[in-house]
Amino acid sequence: MAPAHNPQDELYMQRALHLAAETAALASPNPQVGCVIVRDNEILGEGAHLYDNYDHAEIVALKQVAMHGHSPKGATAYVTLEPCSHHGRTGPCADALIAAGITRCTIATTDPNPLVSGSGIKKLRAAGIKVTLGVLEQSARDINDAFAHFIRTQTPFVMLKAALSADGKLAPPPDSRAAAQPYWLTGYEARQQVHLLRHASDAILTGIGTVAADDPLLTDRSGLPRRRPLLRVVLDPNLRIPLSSQLVQSSSNDLLIFAGATADRTKLKELIHHDVEVEIVDWDDDGNLLLPAVLSSLGKRKLLSVLLEGGSRLNGAFLSHDLVNKTILFYSPQKLGDQAISFAHDSLSPFELEKSLHRATRTTFGQDICVTGYLHDPWQEK
Repeated sequence: MAPAHNPQDELYMQRALHLAAETAALASPNPQVGCVIVRDNEILGEGAHLYDNYDHAEIVALKQVAMHGHSPKGATAYVTLEPCSHHGRTGPCADALIAAGITRCTIATTDPNPLVSGSGIKKLRAAGIKVTLGVLEQSARDINDAFAHFIRTQTPFVMLKAALSADGKLAPPPDSRAAAQPYWLTGYEARQQVHLLRHASDAILTGIGTVAADDPLLTDRSGLPRRRPLLRVVLDPNLRIPLSSQLVQSSSNDLLIFAGATADRTKLKELIHHDVEVEIVDWDDDGNLLLPAVLSSLGKRKLLSVLLEGGSRLNGAFLSHDLVNKTILFYSPQKLGDQAISFAHDSLSPFELEKSLHRATRTTFGQDICVTGYLHDPWQEK
């Protein structure tokens, strides 16, 4: 059981978490961090880190304190992530808090980087600052799942999203009338939630089978600001993607296709002409692209998170290779029957998958139910 904390500490930390959460798509590849500076029950200043702004959340908050004509001396800093103690694009935030005269620092969670975790806290305590750790820790960790995974593995955090029928099927039977036209399993509220998931992701990934069947756009239509475009990624070993597809026609250097070494070079040049990037990766013995190589390449691009919106085959491949960190399963109330397309090509049932999830939650969106859970804890990975 998590230790009990002062309700007032939780109140101000909740505000700092809110500030951090609002930076979705604006902080990556850095973590999302919020900071609130309080003295005598008055918020003197607050802020969050935006990657393009350089300043970390603590510095933004301290600058706001000064802008309001206050002094931070004797105040408490509420920070969602342990203040850094090293020189990067900016100086150490722990040093800035010490120099500002902060006398207490309340921290939600430690830095997930095992090489530096705890060093900021140690520096603060050595300067005589009282440190309280673990206030709303799990909420703070949830915000930075992707960063925690990336900092340990240098590969993106993979979230598998699927819209399913009540009997766990992915789509109507291929020869049915419903399969021959645009078909929505889930309702408006669930689809809006998907765009929020896309907004919070650095990339969205699908396979050529889904492209051929649905001709999707795979765009972030949340209407919220983002620092860099959502990278749309397609696994297409033989470059079968039509030049007339919505993905190619709408590409503006935001479409990346992973292909095999035998892919048609003429088609490759045509795709490049359409502002599409094509990267060649190796195959496995079954003729599939090596998924670890794909994730490694995306990691080198500093992409913290990938939303997997694939079909049955791709879902099965990622799950069988144990490459999925989190699942987000939307269930519609309608059933599709035994002949419908399965959730994963190896006949893995989503209901069986749910038994393996940690910290699973159920949320209702309109008539649909969303089951979210973790296959791996990104804060515990080695």
